[in-house]
Amino acid sequence: MTTPEPGLISVLVVEDEEITAEANRIYVERVPGFGVAGVVRSGGEALRFLRRRPVDLILLDLYLPDMHGLEVCRAVRAGGLLCDVIAVTSARDLTMVRSAVSLGIVQYLLKPFTFAALSERLTRYARFKEEAGLAVGQGDVDRVLGTLRGSSAELPKGMAQDTLDAVAAQLRAQAGGVGAQAVADAIGVSRVTARRYLEYLVELGVAARVPQYGGVGRPELLYRIPTQSSGR
Repeated sequence: MTTPEPGLISVLVVEDEEITAEANRIYVERVPGFGVAGVVRSGGEALRFLRRRPVDLILLDLYLPDMHGLEVCRAVRAGGLLCDVIAVTSARDLTMVRSAVSLGIVQYLLKPFTFAALSERLTRYARFKEEAGLAVGQGDVDRVLGTLRGSSAELPKGMAQDTLDAVAAQLRAQAGGVGAQAVADAIGVSRVTARRYLEYLVELGVAARVPQYGGVGRPELLYRIPTQSSGR
């Protein structure tokens, strides 16, 4: 157990895989404004920790050895704890996503994720914490919720939301995978631009690279929506 400096957003990392837990701890502490209050390896440990020491945010793996992460969330809410949760999992089951949202989980991060992906969500969460307060009108509510959801203004420099949406639509339309050139031809951008957007979707965990063998030379790199999984 550690004590983050005063003023930092305190985070409890809940992850049963030792190497992943340590990587997540290092990632969190690299983001300005955040500190790790503790690292635990099971749902039971998490609940015991939180009864002793509430935190601002839980970085919660959903597949734990003793209970599902959503059970942890239910116990946290039942206990009256006000900490927020970022759920971490490799499962791409939309039913689970809806369940997570219904329990008040503020973000959903797919494994494997990069430091950039986690940093972006933590930074967005910090902005949400700063902006949350008394809402004067609907616009204030929409603005604060939009901070968590993200917007085109928060995309990497030089990227546009409409182009990202068009690339994502091509991925959805080609279940077996699609190459950067095919995406470029379909939406009217350069191959370099299409690949940049596709790689961004891979970084976010909503697309996967699939090498396509069969020709002479290097295999063609295809992209597709990852298949759903009920496991880690």
